[in-house]
Amino acid sequence: QVQLVESGGGLVQAGGSLRLSCTASGNIFRINAMGWYRQAPGKQRELVATITNGGSTLSADSVKGRFTISRDSAKNTVYLEINSLAPEDTALYYCNLQARITRFSGSDSYWGQGTQVTVSS
Repeated sequence: QVQLVESGGGLVQAGGSLRLSCTASGNIFRINAMGWYRQAPGKQRELVATITNGGSTLSADSVKGRFTISRDSAKNTVYLEINSLAPEDTALYYCNLQARITRFSGSDSYWGQGTQVTVSS
C-alpha cells in the first residue's frame, strides 16, 4: 500500500510564508512525479505545482513567483515553499503522487489527506 503524509499547513497572516511537506511510503517501485493541488471551499480542486522524477516543474500561473516546489528523492518527499500568502490562497492543500508500484504496473495516482492553509487578511 502507498501512504502520503502531509504536514506544514496552518493559519498565517497575509504576506506570510509556510512550507508544506509530503512524504510517500509503502510499496513503490518508481515515482514518476509528485505535486500539490488545492481546493478552496465551493471550488474545484486545482493544480498548484508538480515536479517530475527528472526534476521538471510545472506551476499554476496564479502561484508563479510565490510558490516553489522541490523534492528530496532519497526521502520520497516533496516540498512546497509558499511566500507572500494572500487570503485567496486559503484552501486544503493535497499532495499527489504518480507512481508505479511494480515494474509491470502502469502509473497510478495517489492522494494525501490534505493539509489546511488559512490566510487571514
